[in-house]
Amino acid sequence: MLLVRLEPNSTMQKKHYLITGTAGFIGFHLARRLLQEGHSVVGFDGMTKYYDPRLKERRHAILSEFGEFTPVIGMLEDKVALEQAAAIQGKPEVIVHLAAQAGVRYSLENPKAYVDSNLIGTWNILELAKEHRPEHLLLASTSSIYGANEKIPFAETDRADEPLTLYAATKKSGELMAHSYAHLYKIPTTAFRFFTVYGPWGRPDMALFKFVDSILKGKPIDVYGEGRMSRDFTYIDDLIEGIVRLMRVMPSEQNRVQDVDTLSRHAPFRVVNIGGGQPVELMKFVETVEQAVRRPARRNMLPMQQGDVPRTYAAPDLLNALTGFCPDIPVSTGVQKFVDWYTVYLSELEAS
Repeated sequence: MLLVRLEPNSTMQKKHYLITGTAGFIGFHLARRLLQEGHSVVGFDGMTKYYDPRLKERRHAILSEFGEFTPVIGMLEDKVALEQAAAIQGKPEVIVHLAAQAGVRYSLENPKAYVDSNLIGTWNILELAKEHRPEHLLLASTSSIYGANEKIPFAETDRADEPLTLYAATKKSGELMAHSYAHLYKIPTTAFRFFTVYGPWGRPDMALFKFVDSILKGKPIDVYGEGRMSRDFTYIDDLIEGIVRLMRVMPSEQNRVQDVDTLSRHAPFRVVNIGGGQPVELMKFVETVEQAVRRPARRNMLPMQQGDVPRTYAAPDLLNALTGFCPDIPVSTGVQKFVDWYTVYLSELEAS
């Protein structure tokens, strides 16, 4: 197996990035990391009301403290707005597409939002990449596309043709569209599949945010699947490290990895899991949250929700082979960091 070693703290030559979703959880952290390294970033975000816009506004306010950050408010479906954003600081050398309509359960309530954002919006990004020909196009996918795969851990080479939700189907479709553009227009493209990302500045619709908020407010927490599910949790700092390292590895035959690679035979295109391969049982996760909050939770045990899967479990071999990195921040550490952040954030909200 080919192994590419990259120094953990090495930085890239200054580049100009176009990142979608910079007011979102992951986009915020990635943009901040790149700005701290001295790069310039144009951040594109729709500021939708899927969850409290105040959280999105706070993220963008922090990024705006950097002189090299330019925020643009617009919807992915608005191709003209995307083109205008791409022209602000000249041709983007790297495009990172993180914006999407997220959430498995919400896709049951508002499927059109997923078609508009995740299909039409992603196509607009691909058209933008065709026009500007960036050095590297990177786009977010999800572990949800593995569906109820019984083979574990989930390897990128596994079939992922049976999505259980429209959300998963749109993300898989984004990968397929990106492959076709990579083939037709020779755009080096990497799609990364996320595994239950958590950490400070996270989304309010995610389990950790809900658990901590409810426990602090003395409310019961909803535990789905009777607590028998497990998730391969990825702390946000680990995720960002994986993305940054993958930016430096453009898909090509020169870095093909034997046996585990998804490098296309027809395009400069690759799919990579970003997960540590250490799933945690949901009840153990709840106990970890209780320890961090220092309060017991009142648990409302519920059946598994429609569209949920019993487990997620990443095979990290390809990521490790390409970058020399594998997510390894323990859940206990990550949860404590989230709780420390959230207690401060909540007090600031209550005071405002």
